[in-house]
Amino acid sequence: MNYSFNTIRLFFVLFVTSQFVNGQYTETINTNNPGRSQGAFAVGKGVAQVEGSLFYRTEEHDLQRYERDYIGTSFQLRYGAVTERLEFSLFGNYSRVNQSDFNGLVSTESEFGNFSRFTVGGKYLVFDPLVFFGEKKVNLLSWKANNRLSWRDLIPAVSVYAGANLDLSENNVLTPPDNSTISPRFELITQNNWGRWVFVTNIIADRVGTDFPSYQWILTMTHSINGKWAVFGEYQGLKSDFYSDDLARGGLTYLITKDWQVDSSATVNFKDTPTVFQVNLGMSYRLDFHKDEAIKQTDDFKGTGKKKKNKKNKLNLEEENDGR
Repeated sequence: MNYSFNTIRLFFVLFVTSQFVNGQYTETINTNNPGRSQGAFAVGKGVAQVEGSLFYRTEEHDLQRYERDYIGTSFQLRYGAVTERLEFSLFGNYSRVNQSDFNGLVSTESEFGNFSRFTVGGKYLVFDPLVFFGEKKVNLLSWKANNRLSWRDLIPAVSVYAGANLDLSENNVLTPPDNSTISPRFELITQNNWGRWVFVTNIIADRVGTDFPSYQWILTMTHSINGKWAVFGEYQGLKSDFYSDDLARGGLTYLITKDWQVDSSATVNFKDTPTVFQVNLGMSYRLDFHKDEAIKQTDDFKGTGKKKKNKKNKLNLEEENDGR
């Protein structure tokens, strides 16, 4: 099949311009908690958001014969600026660690604290299938037609992330033992929304160009039970000379208001060098200074007392509308 140059150029122009038509703002908070993956969509221009959690983690290493107990906090500060598709962020993870080393009949105790991650960066939405293809039309006569999976549902939203890890302290045992105080981190992020289900993938290259580069892949599936509750499951793989593992997570979230969400989760792994168990309690809150209109309801949903499903929210949570 042959296409003229003008046809190809027209398609390219339509593709690029369509990606800048629609904004990323959502009526309810769009948080990355409680999993470790990032959703593809930004928080929206003029939106400031904080996401944090307290955690307890325990490790036992059979070969090196130590036990560690961690108490710490993870946090994300996110802000949408310049365009609806761009988000700037700060990711941090700080722990206080109590370590017991077992050498024969003697055990020694030590305690230390530091950041295992402190990263500044930005995320940009490259492709939004909902903008490019448009909303599906509602068939008032067929439930099956409205709910069946179509080929375009398999095409995800795609974002890219670039950041810089800042390692400003010396002799930090929670980070790789190299001399790089600043190292790059890159992520490719995809997100599919299938009704009440949302599937997110992150492919990560971390500490690129250092002595201990790390490669990660995170797969997250969330399910909205109703407008308030959601559950999630997640797999995270890590490959590095410093630390490699396979981690499984699960948990639930509750939407208190459209700007405030709480969550809990648990993490386990599948090896004994070391074994890992972790529990998290988290909260997300946003300050909404967005000036543009929120995502509008279609005519098919007006007057029903229900809101259009928020297709850009990682958890698909929304406040119920009582019709008032």
